[in-house]
Amino acid sequence: MILVDSALARHVSEGRPPIRVGMIGAGFMAAGTLLQINTVHAQSMRVVAIANRTPGKAVEAYAAAGQDGAEICDAAPALARAVEAGLPAVTEDPMLVATSPHVDVLLEVTGAVEDALPVVLAAIEHGKHVVLMNAELDGTVGPLLKAKADAAGVVYTNVDGDQPGVEMNLWRFVRGIGLRPVLCGNIKGLQDPYRNPTTQAGFAKQWGQNPSMVTSFADGTKISFEQAIVANATGMTVAKRGMRGFTVPGGTPIMEAAKLWDADELLAGPGIVDYVVGANPGPGVFVLGTIEHPRQRHYLNLYKLGEGPIYCFYTPTHLCHFEVPTTIARAALFGDAAIAPIAGPLVEVVALAKRDLAAGEEIDELGGYTVYGEAETAAATAAGGLLPIGVAVGAKLKRALPKDAVLTYADVELPEGRLVDRLRAEQAAAFGLPRAAE
Repeated sequence: MILVDSALARHVSEGRPPIRVGMIGAGFMAAGTLLQINTVHAQSMRVVAIANRTPGKAVEAYAAAGQDGAEICDAAPALARAVEAGLPAVTEDPMLVATSPHVDVLLEVTGAVEDALPVVLAAIEHGKHVVLMNAELDGTVGPLLKAKADAAGVVYTNVDGDQPGVEMNLWRFVRGIGLRPVLCGNIKGLQDPYRNPTTQAGFAKQWGQNPSMVTSFADGTKISFEQAIVANATGMTVAKRGMRGFTVPGGTPIMEAAKLWDADELLAGPGIVDYVVGANPGPGVFVLGTIEHPRQRHYLNLYKLGEGPIYCFYTPTHLCHFEVPTTIARAALFGDAAIAPIAGPLVEVVALAKRDLAAGEEIDELGGYTVYGEAETAAATAAGGLLPIGVAVGAKLKRALPKDAVLTYADVELPEGRLVDRLRAEQAAAFGLPRAAE
């Protein structure tokens, strides 16, 4: 969104106060986003408060981004005093940030589902735009949260910079020049559903990342969430559970890899979300589009996109935290979402056994040792009582399951009293989906 830079410059030149951002989480991506805001956008936006379970990490993130003297606050008045004094506010209590009148935009960067929900709901209820670096939450109850944000008159969005936001920008571009998008795709370098935090520990240590988060990328859970939220934002679906996920020799140009999809299938349906492993440029994204007008096809051929009927467009990079401030500005200045559900869920992410699982075992964290996620249609998920991986964490198995089995609600005992389960039921009712027996 090139116009955002001009809008931010105008925001500053007109003497308007910086957009006030409250951030939940102080991990790797959160710290990078804070650094980006402080070094590039300090005049137009400011992270006024960070909530984190370990306040010291938030203090360190502020210091690394050039802000010392963070105040640790345990109550709303203390947080208000810190913000009003221009001091970075840090708290263990995310609800202080979500409900503070000194916050315009809530940026959620935890990757959690159950723990993030009360905070996001509170932010919406208190009139704040919600920006998520949290595909897991969005892919589990995003349609309902979007509906609640609409009712409250605030923006609910996932971020530009992460693949879904970059795909959505490209989807909008392709539509904007008159083509019909038929596939939104993600380019990966690795896909192995059996990876776990032990196998990924070395990579995580090298880059200062959480091993479970790294595992969720390697085992396919993260890309399943990413493509699910793209489907929910575009009206697309999946060709099959898990997507096709073609693997090509490393370095294969994406315009060649794109030919692996059946053109007739793409042209006949509402469009699909998918991915390819090994193509170049990676890790980028691509959109396949079509156009019927023969003269326009002639022009596209002249412009080196080929004879059609399928044309490949791609973005070679996704720069994560570098582009998050653009999303914040789009929400705060334009009321525009980078990517958000258009209605009810079309694609879900269901849990599969990463290994043989024993009766009585508890499902561990996403990117853990017990389950991995695959994208499936919402209709098939509801009809089969399949267990969304976003609600699987903490569930106990009632029976043994073999490796690669798809978990169902009937297979597990869910923890009692969870907000996510109540909201899943509310979401099913709101959008006319059958509710699986729990």
